[in-house]
Amino acid sequence: MSSSYTWLPDHHLGVAAELAHADELIGEVASLLFDYQTQPEGIIQLREVAMITHSQTVVVSMSPIPRKVVLLVADALVVLRNAIEHTLFAEVEYRDGTLDEKAAKVVEMPAAQTYDAFDAWVKGRAKNGPPALQRGSELIKRIEGLQPFHRTVGSHDHPMALLALHTNHSKHRAPAITAVRLAAIHREDRTPPSLADVERRPEVPLEVGEVIAETPRGQHIPVALFPTIGINRPGTERWPVLMKELDEVATWVRTQAVPRLITGIEPQAPALPARYEISVGHDDERSALSAGSTVSAAQLHNDRLGAAAVRRDMVETIGKMDDAPGTEQIAAWLESLSDQEMLARMRQLKPTTTYEPEIVLSNFAVLEQMRDDARVFEPPGRAGVDPPASGAVLSRQRRFHR
Repeated sequence: MSSSYTWLPDHHLGVAAELAHADELIGEVASLLFDYQTQPEGIIQLREVAMITHSQTVVVSMSPIPRKVVLLVADALVVLRNAIEHTLFAEVEYRDGTLDEKAAKVVEMPAAQTYDAFDAWVKGRAKNGPPALQRGSELIKRIEGLQPFHRTVGSHDHPMALLALHTNHSKHRAPAITAVRLAAIHREDRTPPSLADVERRPEVPLEVGEVIAETPRGQHIPVALFPTIGINRPGTERWPVLMKELDEVATWVRTQAVPRLITGIEPQAPALPARYEISVGHDDERSALSAGSTVSAAQLHNDRLGAAAVRRDMVETIGKMDDAPGTEQIAAWLESLSDQEMLARMRQLKPTTTYEPEIVLSNFAVLEQMRDDARVFEPPGRAGVDPPASGAVLSRQRRFHR
Protein backbone atom coordinates (compact mmCIF):
# COMPACT_ATOMS: atom_id res chain seq x y z
CA MET A 1 0.00 0.00 0.00
CA SER A 2 1.33 3.42 -0.94
CA SER A 3 2.29 5.82 1.85
CA SER A 4 1.29 8.85 -0.23
CA TYR A 5 -1.23 11.32 1.20
CA THR A 6 -0.74 10.22 4.78
CA TRP A 7 -2.76 13.26 5.88
CA LEU A 8 -5.81 11.94 4.01
CA PRO A 9 -7.67 9.27 6.07
CA ASP A 10 -9.27 6.32 4.34
CA HIS A 11 -12.77 7.55 5.12
CA HIS A 12 -12.04 10.70 3.08
CA LEU A 13 -10.40 9.09 0.04
CA GLY A 14 -13.58 9.39 -2.02
CA VAL A 15 -13.53 13.18 -2.01
CA ALA A 16 -10.50 13.20 -4.31
CA ALA A 17 -12.59 11.50 -7.00
CA GLU A 18 -15.33 14.12 -6.58
CA LEU A 19 -12.81 16.90 -7.08
CA ALA A 20 -11.44 15.14 -10.17
CA HIS A 21 -14.97 14.78 -11.53
CA ALA A 22 -15.59 18.50 -11.00
CA ASP A 23 -12.39 19.32 -12.88
CA GLU A 24 -13.43 17.06 -15.76
CA LEU A 25 -16.76 18.91 -15.96
CA ILE A 26 -14.93 22.25 -15.96
CA GLY A 27 -12.73 20.81 -18.71
CA GLU A 28 -15.86 20.11 -20.77
CA VAL A 29 -16.94 23.71 -20.25
CA ALA A 30 -13.50 24.87 -21.37
CA SER A 31 -13.63 22.71 -24.50
CA LEU A 32 -17.01 24.12 -25.52
CA LEU A 33 -15.86 27.67 -24.86
CA PHE A 34 -12.65 27.19 -26.83
CA ASP A 35 -14.58 26.01 -29.88
CA TYR A 36 -17.01 28.88 -29.40
CA GLN A 37 -14.33 31.53 -28.99
CA THR A 38 -12.28 30.33 -31.96
CA GLN A 39 -15.02 30.59 -34.58
CA PRO A 40 -13.41 31.78 -37.84
CA GLU A 41 -15.71 34.80 -38.13
CA GLY A 42 -15.53 35.74 -34.48
CA ILE A 43 -18.27 35.76 -31.85
CA ILE A 44 -19.03 39.48 -32.22
CA GLN A 45 -20.28 40.83 -35.53
CA LEU A 46 -19.77 44.54 -36.10
CA ARG A 47 -20.84 47.22 -38.59
CA GLU A 48 -19.46 50.66 -39.29
CA VAL A 49 -22.13 53.35 -39.29
CA ALA A 50 -21.14 56.66 -40.84
CA MET A 51 -22.29 59.79 -39.03
CA ILE A 52 -21.78 63.43 -40.03
CA THR A 53 -18.42 63.94 -38.34
CA HIS A 54 -17.48 60.47 -37.16
CA SER A 55 -18.00 56.77 -37.62
CA GLN A 56 -19.55 54.41 -35.07
CA THR A 57 -18.66 50.75 -34.63
CA VAL A 58 -21.91 49.00 -33.72
CA VAL A 59 -22.56 45.45 -32.53
CA VAL A 60 -25.03 43.91 -34.97
CA SER A 61 -25.09 40.34 -33.64
CA MET A 62 -23.32 37.82 -31.43
CA SER A 63 -22.99 34.10 -31.82
CA PRO A 64 -25.23 32.26 -29.32
CA ILE A 65 -23.45 30.47 -26.49
CA PRO A 66 -24.14 26.71 -26.49
CA ARG A 67 -26.80 25.88 -23.89
CA LYS A 68 -24.77 22.95 -22.62
CA VAL A 69 -22.26 25.40 -21.15
CA VAL A 70 -24.58 26.56 -18.36
CA LEU A 71 -25.73 23.01 -17.63
CA LEU A 72 -22.15 21.83 -17.21
CA VAL A 73 -21.32 24.86 -15.08
CA ALA A 74 -24.20 24.03 -12.74
CA ASP A 75 -23.11 20.39 -12.57
CA ALA A 76 -19.51 21.32 -11.75
CA LEU A 77 -20.51 23.71 -8.97
CA VAL A 78 -22.90 21.17 -7.45
CA VAL A 79 -20.14 18.54 -7.42
CA LEU A 80 -17.81 21.02 -5.68
CA ARG A 81 -20.42 21.74 -3.04
CA ASN A 82 -21.02 18.02 -2.65
CA ALA A 83 -17.31 17.54 -2.04
CA ILE A 84 -17.52 19.86 0.97
CA GLU A 85 -20.81 18.43 2.28
CA HIS A 86 -19.66 14.82 1.89
CA THR A 87 -16.35 15.57 3.62
CA LEU A 88 -18.20 17.14 6.53
CA PHE A 89 -20.68 14.27 6.83
CA ALA A 90 -17.92 11.63 6.64
CA GLU A 91 -15.99 13.41 9.40
CA VAL A 92 -19.07 13.65 11.64
CA GLU A 93 -19.84 9.94 11.25
CA TYR A 94 -16.19 9.05 11.81
CA ARG A 95 -16.32 10.89 15.13
CA ASP A 96 -19.84 10.01 16.28
CA GLY A 97 -20.71 6.80 14.46
CA THR A 98 -23.78 6.23 12.29
CA LEU A 99 -26.27 9.06 12.78
CA ASP A 100 -29.99 8.76 13.26
CA GLU A 101 -32.22 10.57 10.77
CA LYS A 102 -32.75 13.66 12.94
CA ALA A 103 -29.03 14.19 13.48
CA ALA A 104 -28.18 13.46 9.84
CA LYS A 105 -30.59 16.14 8.59
CA VAL A 106 -28.76 18.96 10.36
CA VAL A 107 -25.30 18.10 9.06
CA GLU A 108 -24.56 20.77 6.48
CA MET A 109 -21.92 23.34 5.60
CA PRO A 110 -23.05 26.91 6.28
CA ALA A 111 -21.95 29.95 4.29
CA ALA A 112 -22.38 32.66 6.91
CA GLN A 113 -21.47 36.21 5.89
CA THR A 114 -21.81 37.51 9.47
CA TYR A 115 -20.81 36.08 12.82
CA ASP A 116 -24.41 36.37 14.03
CA ALA A 117 -25.56 34.20 11.14
CA PHE A 118 -22.96 31.58 12.00
CA ASP A 119 -23.89 31.71 15.67
CA ALA A 120 -27.52 31.11 14.74
CA TRP A 121 -26.45 28.12 12.64
CA VAL A 122 -24.56 26.63 15.59
CA LYS A 123 -27.59 27.15 17.88
CA GLY A 124 -29.70 25.31 15.32
CA ARG A 125 -27.60 22.18 15.94
CA ALA A 126 -27.95 22.29 19.75
CA LYS A 127 -31.08 20.13 20.01
CA ASN A 128 -30.79 17.43 17.35
CA GLY A 129 -27.24 17.87 16.11
CA PRO A 130 -24.56 15.23 16.70
CA PRO A 131 -21.87 15.79 19.33
CA ALA A 132 -19.31 16.69 16.63
CA LEU A 133 -21.41 19.75 15.72
CA GLN A 134 -21.97 21.12 19.20
CA ARG A 135 -20.61 24.50 20.21
CA GLY A 136 -16.92 24.43 21.08
CA SER A 137 -16.16 21.18 19.25
CA GLU A 138 -13.07 20.77 17.09
CA LEU A 139 -15.15 20.35 13.95
CA ILE A 140 -17.14 23.52 14.66
CA LYS A 141 -13.83 25.38 14.87
CA ARG A 142 -12.80 24.01 11.48
CA ILE A 143 -16.15 24.98 9.93
CA GLU A 144 -15.96 28.46 11.44
CA GLY A 145 -12.51 29.01 9.95
CA LEU A 146 -13.92 28.54 6.46
CA GLN A 147 -16.77 31.03 6.80
CA PRO A 148 -17.12 34.12 4.59
CA PHE A 149 -17.60 36.48 7.55
CA HIS A 150 -13.86 36.35 8.19
CA ARG A 151 -13.52 38.65 5.19
CA THR A 152 -14.44 41.95 6.78
CA VAL A 153 -14.58 43.52 3.31
CA GLY A 154 -16.31 41.65 0.51
CA SER A 155 -17.60 38.62 2.40
CA HIS A 156 -20.01 38.08 -0.50
CA ASP A 157 -16.97 37.44 -2.75
CA HIS A 158 -15.66 34.63 -0.52
CA PRO A 159 -15.53 31.30 -2.44
CA MET A 160 -17.87 29.60 0.04
CA ALA A 161 -20.40 32.41 -0.38
CA LEU A 162 -20.07 32.21 -4.17
CA LEU A 163 -20.48 28.43 -4.14
CA ALA A 164 -23.64 28.66 -2.05
CA LEU A 165 -25.00 31.53 -4.18
CA HIS A 166 -24.54 29.73 -7.50
CA THR A 167 -25.68 26.28 -6.36
CA ASN A 168 -28.77 27.56 -4.54
CA HIS A 169 -29.80 29.46 -7.65
CA SER A 170 -29.23 26.57 -10.05
CA LYS A 171 -30.93 24.09 -7.69
CA HIS A 172 -34.05 26.10 -6.89
CA ARG A 173 -34.50 28.64 -9.68
CA ALA A 174 -32.66 28.27 -12.98
CA PRO A 175 -29.30 27.29 -14.52
CA ALA A 176 -26.51 29.80 -14.58
CA ILE A 177 -26.85 32.82 -16.83
CA THR A 178 -23.92 33.58 -19.13
CA ALA A 179 -23.28 36.33 -21.65
CA VAL A 180 -20.63 37.69 -23.99
CA ARG A 181 -18.64 40.54 -22.48
CA LEU A 182 -16.16 42.85 -24.12
CA ALA A 183 -13.45 43.01 -21.49
CA ALA A 184 -11.20 45.52 -23.25
CA ILE A 185 -10.27 47.24 -26.50
CA HIS A 186 -6.63 47.84 -27.39
CA ARG A 187 -5.43 50.19 -30.12
CA GLU A 188 -2.78 48.50 -32.24
CA ASP A 189 -1.61 51.59 -34.12
CA ARG A 190 0.48 52.69 -31.16
CA THR A 191 3.87 51.05 -30.88
CA PRO A 192 5.07 49.89 -28.49
CA PRO A 193 1.74 48.98 -26.85
CA SER A 194 1.05 50.39 -23.42
CA LEU A 195 -1.46 49.58 -20.71
CA ALA A 196 -2.55 53.17 -21.09
CA ASP A 197 -3.81 52.28 -24.57
CA VAL A 198 -6.09 49.53 -23.24
CA GLU A 199 -9.66 50.66 -22.74
CA ARG A 200 -11.19 48.61 -19.92
CA ARG A 201 -14.85 47.85 -20.50
CA PRO A 202 -17.59 47.67 -17.84
CA GLU A 203 -18.36 44.24 -16.33
CA VAL A 204 -21.69 43.97 -18.13
CA PRO A 205 -23.05 41.88 -21.03
CA LEU A 206 -22.46 43.21 -24.52
CA GLU A 207 -25.74 44.20 -26.21
CA VAL A 208 -26.77 44.12 -29.85
CA GLY A 209 -26.94 47.74 -31.06
CA GLU A 210 -24.27 48.88 -28.61
CA VAL A 211 -21.71 51.37 -29.92
CA ILE A 212 -18.27 50.17 -28.86
CA ALA A 213 -16.18 52.86 -30.54
CA GLU A 214 -16.36 56.21 -32.30
CA THR A 215 -13.65 57.60 -34.56
CA PRO A 216 -13.35 60.63 -36.86
CA ARG A 217 -14.60 59.88 -40.37
CA GLY A 218 -11.89 58.82 -42.75
CA GLN A 219 -9.53 57.49 -40.08
CA HIS A 220 -8.59 53.80 -39.96
CA ILE A 221 -7.55 52.60 -36.52
CA PRO A 222 -6.59 48.92 -36.06
CA VAL A 223 -7.72 47.52 -32.72
CA ALA A 224 -7.80 44.23 -30.84
CA LEU A 225 -11.06 43.33 -29.14
CA PHE A 226 -10.93 41.15 -26.05
CA PRO A 227 -14.28 39.33 -25.82
CA THR A 228 -14.90 36.95 -22.94
CA ILE A 229 -17.75 34.95 -21.43
CA GLY A 230 -19.17 36.24 -18.16
CA ILE A 231 -21.38 34.50 -15.60
CA ASN A 232 -23.97 36.40 -13.61
CA ARG A 233 -23.75 36.23 -9.85
CA PRO A 234 -27.41 35.66 -9.00
CA GLY A 235 -29.16 38.65 -7.48
CA THR A 236 -26.35 41.03 -8.44
CA GLU A 237 -25.19 43.07 -11.43
CA ARG A 238 -21.81 41.32 -11.38
CA TRP A 239 -20.63 39.42 -14.49
CA PRO A 240 -17.16 38.01 -13.71
CA VAL A 241 -15.30 35.91 -16.27
CA LEU A 242 -16.90 32.46 -16.23
CA MET A 243 -13.74 30.33 -16.23
CA LYS A 244 -12.11 32.54 -13.62
CA GLU A 245 -15.13 32.19 -11.33
CA LEU A 246 -15.12 28.41 -11.70
CA ASP A 247 -11.37 28.17 -11.12
CA GLU A 248 -11.43 30.38 -8.03
CA VAL A 249 -14.14 28.30 -6.38
CA ALA A 250 -12.72 24.93 -7.44
CA THR A 251 -9.19 25.80 -6.32
CA TRP A 252 -10.43 26.97 -2.92
CA VAL A 253 -12.49 23.83 -2.38
CA ARG A 254 -9.57 21.57 -3.34
CA THR A 255 -6.69 23.40 -1.63
CA GLN A 256 -8.43 24.96 1.40
CA ALA A 257 -11.94 23.82 2.30
CA VAL A 258 -11.57 20.04 2.01
CA PRO A 259 -8.06 19.77 3.56
CA ARG A 260 -8.98 22.08 6.46
CA LEU A 261 -12.17 20.18 7.24
CA ILE A 262 -10.12 16.98 7.32
CA THR A 263 -7.06 18.14 9.27
CA GLY A 264 -7.97 21.43 10.96
CA ILE A 265 -4.56 22.87 10.12
CA GLU A 266 -2.71 24.43 7.21
CA PRO A 267 -3.15 22.28 4.09
CA GLN A 268 -0.63 19.45 4.03
CA ALA A 269 1.62 18.30 1.21
CA PRO A 270 1.09 16.82 -1.25
CA ALA A 271 -1.94 18.81 -2.34
CA LEU A 272 -4.92 16.93 -3.69
CA PRO A 273 -4.68 16.68 -7.48
CA ALA A 274 -7.05 18.68 -9.61
CA ARG A 275 -7.54 15.53 -11.66
CA TYR A 276 -6.54 11.89 -11.71
CA GLU A 277 -7.84 8.82 -13.55
CA ILE A 278 -11.29 8.03 -12.15
CA SER A 279 -12.72 6.09 -15.10
CA VAL A 280 -10.97 2.90 -13.96
CA GLY A 281 -10.70 1.19 -10.58
CA HIS A 282 -7.48 1.33 -8.57
CA ASP A 283 -6.06 -1.24 -6.16
CA ASP A 284 -3.99 1.56 -4.65
CA GLU A 285 -5.98 4.79 -4.71
CA ARG A 286 -3.22 6.81 -3.08
CA SER A 287 -0.75 5.92 -5.81
CA ALA A 288 -3.38 6.93 -8.36
CA LEU A 289 -3.68 10.32 -6.65
CA SER A 290 0.09 10.75 -6.79
CA ALA A 291 -0.03 10.18 -10.55
CA GLY A 292 -2.62 12.92 -10.97
CA SER A 293 -2.08 16.56 -11.93
CA THR A 294 -2.45 19.74 -9.89
CA VAL A 295 -2.88 21.78 -13.09
CA SER A 296 -6.58 22.59 -13.29
CA ALA A 297 -8.77 22.48 -16.39
CA ALA A 298 -9.18 26.25 -16.16
CA GLN A 299 -5.41 26.76 -16.20
CA LEU A 300 -5.08 24.47 -19.22
CA HIS A 301 -7.87 26.44 -20.91
CA ASN A 302 -6.02 29.72 -20.37
CA ASP A 303 -2.85 28.17 -21.81
CA ARG A 304 -4.78 26.83 -24.80
CA LEU A 305 -6.37 30.17 -25.59
CA GLY A 306 -3.15 32.07 -25.07
CA ALA A 307 -1.14 29.68 -27.21
CA ALA A 308 -3.74 29.72 -29.98
CA ALA A 309 -3.71 33.53 -30.04
CA VAL A 310 0.08 33.55 -30.15
CA ARG A 311 0.21 30.97 -32.96
CA ARG A 312 -2.11 33.09 -35.06
CA ASP A 313 -0.09 36.26 -34.55
CA MET A 314 3.30 34.58 -34.96
CA VAL A 315 2.40 33.22 -38.40
CA GLU A 316 2.19 36.84 -39.53
CA THR A 317 5.19 38.05 -37.51
CA ILE A 318 7.59 35.31 -38.60
CA GLY A 319 6.27 35.41 -42.15
CA LYS A 320 7.43 39.02 -42.53
CA MET A 321 11.04 38.21 -41.65
CA ASP A 322 13.76 37.84 -44.26
CA ASP A 323 14.32 34.24 -45.39
CA ALA A 324 11.11 33.09 -43.68
CA PRO A 325 9.37 29.98 -45.01
CA GLY A 326 5.78 30.09 -46.27
CA THR A 327 2.87 30.63 -43.92
CA GLU A 328 1.78 27.01 -44.24
CA GLN A 329 5.19 25.84 -43.06
CA ILE A 330 5.22 28.34 -40.18
CA ALA A 331 1.71 27.36 -39.09
CA ALA A 332 2.60 23.66 -39.19
CA TRP A 333 5.65 24.21 -36.98
CA LEU A 334 3.71 26.33 -34.49
CA GLU A 335 1.00 23.67 -34.29
CA SER A 336 3.64 21.04 -33.52
CA LEU A 337 4.53 22.86 -30.30
CA SER A 338 2.52 22.12 -27.18
CA ASP A 339 0.66 25.02 -25.61
CA GLN A 340 3.22 25.16 -22.81
CA GLU A 341 6.13 25.10 -25.28
CA MET A 342 4.51 27.87 -27.31
CA LEU A 343 4.02 30.07 -24.25
CA ALA A 344 7.55 29.34 -23.02
CA ARG A 345 8.90 30.60 -26.35
CA MET A 346 6.88 33.79 -26.01
CA ARG A 347 8.14 34.39 -22.49
CA GLN A 348 11.58 34.78 -24.00
CA LEU A 349 10.35 37.96 -25.69
CA LYS A 350 10.73 40.87 -23.29
CA PRO A 351 8.54 43.99 -23.43
CA THR A 352 10.24 47.31 -24.03
CA THR A 353 8.71 50.76 -23.85
CA THR A 354 11.76 52.78 -24.83
CA TYR A 355 13.42 50.46 -27.35
CA GLU A 356 16.35 49.52 -25.12
CA PRO A 357 18.97 48.20 -27.59
CA GLU A 358 19.82 45.08 -25.57
CA ILE A 359 16.18 44.03 -25.29
CA VAL A 360 15.47 44.76 -28.96
CA LEU A 361 18.46 42.67 -30.04
CA SER A 362 17.49 39.87 -27.65
CA ASN A 363 13.95 39.79 -29.00
CA PHE A 364 15.19 39.77 -32.58
CA ALA A 365 17.45 36.82 -31.79
CA VAL A 366 14.48 34.91 -30.36
CA LEU A 367 12.40 35.60 -33.47
CA GLU A 368 15.29 34.57 -35.73
CA GLN A 369 15.54 31.27 -33.87
CA MET A 370 11.81 30.71 -34.27
CA ARG A 371 12.08 31.46 -37.99
CA ASP A 372 14.97 29.02 -38.37
CA ASP A 373 13.13 26.29 -36.43
CA ALA A 374 10.09 26.76 -38.63
CA ARG A 375 12.22 26.59 -41.77
CA VAL A 376 13.76 23.20 -40.93
CA PHE A 377 10.56 21.69 -39.53
CA GLU A 378 9.18 18.71 -41.42
CA PRO A 379 5.52 17.89 -40.63
CA PRO A 380 5.25 14.13 -39.97
CA GLY A 381 3.38 12.38 -42.74
CA ARG A 382 2.18 15.49 -44.54
CA ALA A 383 3.52 18.36 -46.57
CA GLY A 384 1.89 21.10 -44.52
CA VAL A 385 -1.29 22.39 -42.99
CA ASP A 386 -3.54 25.30 -43.66
CA PRO A 387 -2.69 28.41 -41.65
CA PRO A 388 -5.20 29.51 -39.01
CA ALA A 389 -8.00 31.72 -40.24
CA SER A 390 -7.04 35.37 -40.07
CA GLY A 391 -10.28 36.30 -38.35
CA ALA A 392 -10.11 33.67 -35.59
CA VAL A 393 -11.37 34.96 -32.26
CA LEU A 394 -9.45 33.77 -29.25
CA SER A 395 -8.83 35.85 -26.19
CA ARG A 396 -8.67 38.71 -28.66
CA GLN A 397 -10.55 39.52 -31.84
CA ARG A 398 -8.90 41.87 -34.34
CA ARG A 399 -11.14 44.51 -35.92
CA PHE A 400 -10.61 47.83 -37.64
CA HIS A 401 -12.46 50.93 -36.47
CA ARG A 402 -13.16 53.37 -39.24
